[in-house]
Amino acid sequence: MIRLIVGLGNSGTRYEQTRHNAGFAFLRAAARRLSVELKAHSKFHGAVGNTRWQARKLWLLEPDTFMNLSGVAVAALASYYRIEASEVLVIHDELDLPPGTARLKKGGGAGGHNGVASVIDHLGARDFLRLRIGVGHPGSADQVVAYVLSKAPLDEFQATADATQRALDVLPDLLDGDVQRAMQRLHTGLTDSVH
Repeated sequence: MIRLIVGLGNSGTRYEQTRHNAGFAFLRAAARRLSVELKAHSKFHGAVGNTRWQARKLWLLEPDTFMNLSGVAVAALASYYRIEASEVLVIHDELDLPPGTARLKKGGGAGGHNGVASVIDHLGARDFLRLRIGVGHPGSADQVVAYVLSKAPLDEFQATADATQRALDVLPDLLDGDVQRAMQRLHTGLTDSVH
């Protein structure tokens, strides 16, 4: 069962709507859908909100630590509320997936993503669920930093927004603990477009 949803990104207006903030975009959309208000909370190094889902408390977290230190915020909240790594859903941008694609993955390495690496490091575990929002790859490793910290052209931005909506449609399955159903629906495109 998911007890904590974390969107990864960089705080500040200069990073708004950049590719690297795909996790923030999902988290804010999820907060709207779940009627959760995110409020700054210094103890947890980010904006935090909660609601109830199936009689249990569900937390949403948007770290304000910048991407490379995302794990500081995740570990602070997870430790305080005794949330296991396996009860955490982390949403992040994914270079290895094209824009318009969203994929769920359980466990594994960081895949070169500094935010995910920080979460692994600070939780001391890899078995959290990841929702990877595709942003595409610039084609060269030395262009990656500038690429993820820039805004996508309108067609890419819309494709990513569409993928985010499809992922939101399977969120109830994830929160109910049915990861397999969520994966099947998301990966085959069999989602109900209820916005």
